[in-house]
Amino acid sequence: MKTYLAIPAAVACLLASAAHAQSSVTLYGTIDAGLDYISNQKSAAGAGPAYGVQSGNVSTSRWGLRGNEDLGGGLAAVFTVENGFNVANGKFGNGGDVFGRQAWVGLASRQWGTVTLGRQYDFLVDFVAPLSATGSGFGGNLADHPYDNDNLANDTRMNNAVKFRSANHGGFTFGGAYGFSNQGGGFSNDNAYSVGAQYANGPVAVAVAYLQSDQPGGVNKPRNTGGSLSSSDGDAMLAGGRWRTFGAGAHYAFDHATVGLVYTRTILNDPRELSQGGSYGTVNGQLLTFSNYELNARYCLTPAFSLGGAYTFTQGRFDEAGRSIAPKWNQFMLQADYALSRRTDLYLEGVYQRVTGADGVAVLGHAGIFNLAASGNDRQAVVAAGIRHKF
Repeated sequence: MKTYLAIPAAVACLLASAAHAQSSVTLYGTIDAGLDYISNQKSAAGAGPAYGVQSGNVSTSRWGLRGNEDLGGGLAAVFTVENGFNVANGKFGNGGDVFGRQAWVGLASRQWGTVTLGRQYDFLVDFVAPLSATGSGFGGNLADHPYDNDNLANDTRMNNAVKFRSANHGGFTFGGAYGFSNQGGGFSNDNAYSVGAQYANGPVAVAVAYLQSDQPGGVNKPRNTGGSLSSSDGDAMLAGGRWRTFGAGAHYAFDHATVGLVYTRTILNDPRELSQGGSYGTVNGQLLTFSNYELNARYCLTPAFSLGGAYTFTQGRFDEAGRSIAPKWNQFMLQADYALSRRTDLYLEGVYQRVTGADGVAVLGHAGIFNLAASGNDRQAVVAAGIRHKF
């Protein structure tokens, strides 16, 4: 009897070992730190030039765990949890959330695609951002558009989200995501959805995507701190009524160069707040829009050394009681990058931004690059020399 019981027990152990062998958990991350010169920056001491160590000039410093378990038949269980942090002081990013960048679990099919649940990126981040300077990995965070109004620098995530991303069919991929408000009696109080599609084959890549959120900030309703795009954790860059962003982009890769074009348009009804320099500024009005036009290019002089640049023109509109103004932003970015190895590179990057036409609206009239503290006037320049290591 003992012999017969031992056989299935041994088989069970072998099956468990085989299943374990088909599973993996990977620790990964990026650490980016640099010495920055900022031409003008507001602080408690006033406004003027600033010098110091900054985290995440190009890539946000982060670490995460990525897991995969083969379930057979082309199906796998997958998960990712990812933490963002400030390498200059060791603090958590994303409002102190432990896994503030990503936290999701789901099933992946080689034939059909992936379904995941949790805190995730929208399809502007997945499909359009890689065609821009800010989301492509060469211009990075410093190259984002004003206030990251189109989320191409992935400052905003979708909480409480169910997401589907198709398998790749001859270079074509599409997807959709819905983020619940998770609020009883307030189904549309900070819910969100996103759809997108991309085609990438050989030297050509094109993409379109859309993101919409209702009440990301609780206008005319109590703020829903547990909503999909809630600003309570410091993530959402815009707060107000309905937030809509459409984006499209394309790039073409030559032998040693890549050229890209990106257009995005953001519409925020009943605007209340804009995030600038890590804090929210008030913009009480009826309408706030941004139209961003970006041209970017990168040239590899050698396999290790590249030069990149981008120009972004942003046309804004802000309607408040009795008037409408049309602020404009011009932003230039240049970068040189040298790879010491496959995982470590050195960069030198400069960004200049100027805003005009804000007509006395303070939060719109002060230039502000990425999440750095805003300038005391209408222009700001940043020069950053840093190192980035990936593991």
